[in-house]
Amino acid sequence: MNALTPPRRTKPVWLEQAATEFLARYDGLRARLPGDAAARAAGAAAFRRNGLPGARDEDWHYTSVRPLAETRFAEPLTPVADCAALMARLPALDAPRLVFVDGRFREDLSIVPPASAVRVGAPGYGALAQPERDRMVALNTMLAEDGASIDVPAGVDGGLLVLANLGAGATDRPVAFHPRHAVRLGAGSALTLFEVAVGEGTYLHNPVLEVTLGAGAKLAHLRLQDESRAAFHVSTLYADIAARATYDSFALTLGGKLARMEVHAKLAGEGASAHLNAAQLLSGTQHADFTTVVTHAAPGCASRQTVKNVLAGRSRGVFQGKIEVAPGAQKTDGYQMNQALLLSPDAEIDSKPQLEIFADDVKCSHGATVGELDAEQLFYLRSRGIPEVEARAILVRAFLAEALDLVAHAAARGVLEAAIANRWEGLGA
Repeated sequence: MNALTPPRRTKPVWLEQAATEFLARYDGLRARLPGDAAARAAGAAAFRRNGLPGARDEDWHYTSVRPLAETRFAEPLTPVADCAALMARLPALDAPRLVFVDGRFREDLSIVPPASAVRVGAPGYGALAQPERDRMVALNTMLAEDGASIDVPAGVDGGLLVLANLGAGATDRPVAFHPRHAVRLGAGSALTLFEVAVGEGTYLHNPVLEVTLGAGAKLAHLRLQDESRAAFHVSTLYADIAARATYDSFALTLGGKLARMEVHAKLAGEGASAHLNAAQLLSGTQHADFTTVVTHAAPGCASRQTVKNVLAGRSRGVFQGKIEVAPGAQKTDGYQMNQALLLSPDAEIDSKPQLEIFADDVKCSHGATVGELDAEQLFYLRSRGIPEVEARAILVRAFLAEALDLVAHAAARGVLEAAIANRWEGLGA
């Protein structure tokens, strides 16, 4: 290389600049950030080494963070007192709720369960998260300010609990917040957690949730992401599932300019099971990514993934699902299916199912389908006097029914169905 030739950059300028700005915020805030200073410093060191995910990261091949990186984020201000409009968008469920506004707990908006079941305070850093490997988790570890720590004692049914994350960011002052949540269920306990994210304006919502299930515990985890169409949502979830325990989840993505839900589930004990089901309804230029890694680390475990995508306009959906079967994890039963319905010739789906098997007595399968609305079915409905928009809505709901039917909690399923119905009007955008 000629001495006058500038050195070749290993990362784009915009990626390096964004990482530098996040690090500068950490350096300015670390003296007053709560929680485990050593864990936070380790996360900052990992982020300083690795930065934000880029095109060379295989797991981010289909999802570019450039729109996020090119947005200049500020620290959230003290949460605004009036959140009536955002609160009105929360599901009307008769249940306790924990409300976070721009990543900070709002006791005045919450209905807190008994202290014996729930603790809210400084972000807790468990042993499941991998900030060295997962770059957005390193960013969260570095800058997290608050979070919910939910503990259900052994043998107790915790009922239904709503975890609400409200984004009050303004278009002229984008903010970034990084809540750190934890859920721990004792042996034989149960909980239905309904996690809701809504917001206004431009912001980055980068939550991390660590789930630990004791032997025989059951967690039903429902997620509704209906954030601002100018917002960025990047969430990472880790689940450690003990023997005979069940992690049963459903995630519905409706909002966000750029959205990514990443799940790492480990079936750590014999007879454990995980259900990672999801639906993404996108329009305009939205981009949403659902990425999962299910590790079968013990024998006799089962996992199921059913992911549906409905894509209109120039939207883009991504599904990356990986099943890992460790040596000795015999009698594994793993299944994943990704199906996409394209409502526009400009919409795009990228599907990447994967199997990595190191045991010989297993039953694993995966599949993917892509199609459009059936013209004959549409004609049949219209010939019976049903307007085209309504006919299309009926067929879309029928397409999503398989995934929604897996939600056992009737009231929560009704909330999700209503959210899909309300979103339908925007799918023509």
